[in-house]
Amino acid sequence: MNIIFGTHPFVPQGSAVTIGNFDGVHTGHLHILQTLKQQAEQRQLATTAIIFEPQPTEFFAQQSPPYRLTPLRDKIQLLQQSGCLKTVWVQRFTPNFANKTAHDFIQHILLGHLNTRYLLVGDDFRFGKARGGDFELLQSYSQFETQNTPSVLVSGCRASSTAVRQALATGDLRTATQILGHAYTLSGHVKHGAKLGRTIGCPTANVHLPKHSYALRGVFVVRVLTAFGKYHGVASFGVNPTVSNTLTPKLEVHLFDYSGNLYGERIDVQFLHKLRDEEKFADLTTLQQQIQQDMLDAQTWLANIVF
Repeated sequence: MNIIFGTHPFVPQGSAVTIGNFDGVHTGHLHILQTLKQQAEQRQLATTAIIFEPQPTEFFAQQSPPYRLTPLRDKIQLLQQSGCLKTVWVQRFTPNFANKTAHDFIQHILLGHLNTRYLLVGDDFRFGKARGGDFELLQSYSQFETQNTPSVLVSGCRASSTAVRQALATGDLRTATQILGHAYTLSGHVKHGAKLGRTIGCPTANVHLPKHSYALRGVFVVRVLTAFGKYHGVASFGVNPTVSNTLTPKLEVHLFDYSGNLYGERIDVQFLHKLRDEEKFADLTTLQQQIQQDMLDAQTWLANIVF
């Protein structure tokens, strides 16, 4: 899969295109991607997804950005795993781009660069300055065929990024996993931290994440994918109120049955089950006791789950 930043070269054979944030790359997104691939093969077109960075809602709400499900690297990895795309075009969402009219977007990008012959978008798709473009406008262009996709329902509810955010915010990882079609995952490099965990019998990997607003908070049972294998463990995602005054949440992971060095390694943290909310304890001794209980609770949960 090709990943393009900036201007996309002209595609002589023509493109089958889809456009969106694809935040989370959930089951609804996968339905779009699979349909795109099927239609592209019938028409002998190259498949391309246009995504935006930052996401438009983040650009327009910079002081209070909405929750992000998947940072760019994780999103591209999930799009690649779908096996449906030849190219992902990452369009920087800048002030100039935000002022581009819907007609300009169609003329310069869809026709001028991608030579679009087939376009597939979600049923609620809007685009262009002041969200002036919609499905009806796209259908008015005869140079390409435009289709939309109906909503995908999971347990009677519409599969959407918003539904995943709501599930994560309430700690409902089962629903989030059902909508996503995979365990909610964040990845990052392990960096040096305060190393407090070592002193209280629970060494942790401090995972560096892109600076987004995330829906998760609390203590979780996790599966961690490393270059050395898969491990289960406990993760804390929050501000560590007992020992810190920072307002920036951190992801710290303790791996069961692992004693190696992960510094500098990139790991994937899959969130399986929420154990409890984050809490401020009276002292380190009480915190240490709770951490030991968290590890026992996690191991009990894992012992009753069939993977």
